[in-house]
Amino acid sequence: MPAQPDGAALADLQHRFTGAVLQSRLSVPAGIRREVRSNHERRFGVYRNNVKASLAAALAARFPVVARLVGDDFFTAMALVFIERHPPRSPVLAEYGAAFATFLERFDPAASLPYLPDIARLEWARHVAFHSADTDPADLAQLAELPPEALGSVRIGLHPAMAVIASPWPIVSVWTTNTYDATPEAPAADWTGETALVTRPHLDVLVQRLPPGTDLLVAALAQEIALGAAADAVSRTQEGFDLATALSTLFSAGAVAILSQGSSS
Repeated sequence: MPAQPDGAALADLQHRFTGAVLQSRLSVPAGIRREVRSNHERRFGVYRNNVKASLAAALAARFPVVARLVGDDFFTAMALVFIERHPPRSPVLAEYGAAFATFLERFDPAASLPYLPDIARLEWARHVAFHSADTDPADLAQLAELPPEALGSVRIGLHPAMAVIASPWPIVSVWTTNTYDATPEAPAADWTGETALVTRPHLDVLVQRLPPGTDLLVAALAQEIALGAAADAVSRTQEGFDLATALSTLFSAGAVAILSQGSSS
């Protein structure tokens, strides 16, 4: 029986093994040939292909609209490049793909689809929301029951599954069309940007378009700024901002989890 490597040697062995598996241009490291393939290069190649194919399939399942927009073959080729540049850092497969949107920003073959990274951000937000902690959403009636003089000092705690993705592209429209319609569709040249709200109030992940300025309100609330001060700040910078519409949207989507009283500052 061969001697077992010590901690440092084992870590180095694992590092070289991972590099050989995920980067096709590398040959099997000489130091692990006996342990892995017993002089059988073909077996290691089959294993490597299976690992990369499994990761590519996981990415396709995680980013189905991105895959639909570029086509299956293009997506698979793109995913294999991503896998080589961004190998998994965790044994938890659900955590893999967080860097995909940033990768797409620098992936030249997809440069003709400038909205693709934000679609990936939206899909990743949906994935994170699905795996987020369970918390009962607050009801708008709880806010309506407060006396008017108390509304300004209310602090709103956001649901842990909530995310906001602001984009210069109509990402909600593109995502909706390519999720539910039979024919894939890219945004028209004259379409305007949209801000997506992702929530999971109960079992289903929801995606909807936020009204103007609501993303700024959410950002202020996330910093634990009281509702009155947050609304005033948004109103000064966002023309057409309507607080009632913004709150109705957030509460109905299950984006609010906590209401508490504090100072109005």
